[in-house]
Amino acid sequence: MREPLAQRLRPKTLGEVCGQRHLLAPGRVFRRTIESGRIPNMIFYGPSGTGKTTVARIIAENSGMTLHKLNGTSCGTGDIKAVFQDIGTLAGAGGILLYLDEIQYLNKKQQQSLLECLEEGTVTLIASTTENPYFYIYNALLSRCTVFEFKSLTAQDIEVGLNRAAEKLTEAEGTPVKLEPEACAYLAESAGGDMRKALGCLEFAVTAAEPGPEGKVITLDMIRQVTRRTAMRYDKDGDDHYDIVSAYQKSMRGSDPQAALHYLARLLEAGDLPSACRRLMVCACEDVGLAYPQIIPIVKAAVDAANMVGLPEARIPLADAVILVATSPKSNSGEAAIDRALADVRAGRTGPVPRQLQNKHFDGEDALVKGQDYKYAHDFENHWVDQQYLPDAIRDAKYYIFGDNRTEQAARTYWARIKGEDKV
Repeated sequence: MREPLAQRLRPKTLGEVCGQRHLLAPGRVFRRTIESGRIPNMIFYGPSGTGKTTVARIIAENSGMTLHKLNGTSCGTGDIKAVFQDIGTLAGAGGILLYLDEIQYLNKKQQQSLLECLEEGTVTLIASTTENPYFYIYNALLSRCTVFEFKSLTAQDIEVGLNRAAEKLTEAEGTPVKLEPEACAYLAESAGGDMRKALGCLEFAVTAAEPGPEGKVITLDMIRQVTRRTAMRYDKDGDDHYDIVSAYQKSMRGSDPQAALHYLARLLEAGDLPSACRRLMVCACEDVGLAYPQIIPIVKAAVDAANMVGLPEARIPLADAVILVATSPKSNSGEAAIDRALADVRAGRTGPVPRQLQNKHFDGEDALVKGQDYKYAHDFENHWVDQQYLPDAIRDAKYYIFGDNRTEQAARTYWARIKGEDKV
């Protein structure tokens, strides 16, 4: 069985690795450290197909240490302990390097089993993960490792790898393999920063291509058939999901309809209608709020319509609502006000409800509150009367501060006239 193209093309030296110039360019600290031969405990963090495993293998093969490879999806505590059996034997005389892929799948106990050997320096760990290590890796283990981030490859990085692959395939196929420039550029763009995915698509196209006078010519049309549509990184449980929904809401909050629509499109293309709707509703309440209070039922109606019709039609009411939220005046005065009130309550700053506001729930209570009668606001001019509502302990607390938008300033002006400027 022939190895996949990505496996056959794995670089053998750091200089052959595509991308990651922030780590691998000559003179960078990471590269100098590796070339010195003093390998620290490291965690490689980044998306799939960005070179984490490749770089780890290059380090291992040039370190002179005995290499053990484990995968977090399938190994147990017993597998980890088996690695430590080489300590103090001839097999571990040059040092032991443990490469642990997908470390985020190890539970806390399994991760803890690594600690003693890492502290003693008898084992060097290189781990890789596609998830944020600060969320998934035990703190004690994380503190003993240096984290290096591997970034998604650019289209230019992937084009270099694809052209190199075409040369390799020419040797393997025994016939010229020609990758047309437009096809190469399209495939590089559609790979979503994943070299492994791009090489897999190229290999599929080459296998399906019929040899002609010029050999196997890989055209743009062929690549389009293989890729079908632009690949996109999106895992509802991964960092990409949280990055996109965060950018989506922050773009609406920042009044940038172009960016908000872009991130909405990414959510919809990934089929994540619930996140698109929920964050839109949150933004209407949290970021527009009292600056345009009518927006809340409008957005709720758009969300209801989107959920009723489903995709692809849901894109229309959601786009309308996203544009409305992004271009509306903004205010977070309501959120800030309730947070101030909650801070007082949580700190114990409360006190008894003023007598005149208490519920009269037994006979004869009127006699107890004589002289402290509740004043019914609608019996007074402008439906307002000056009386104490807050408990004595916090009678001067100020939670709500009028926002500087037209709606709230109009309300402020109105109540300043009714109450007197000093009471607003």
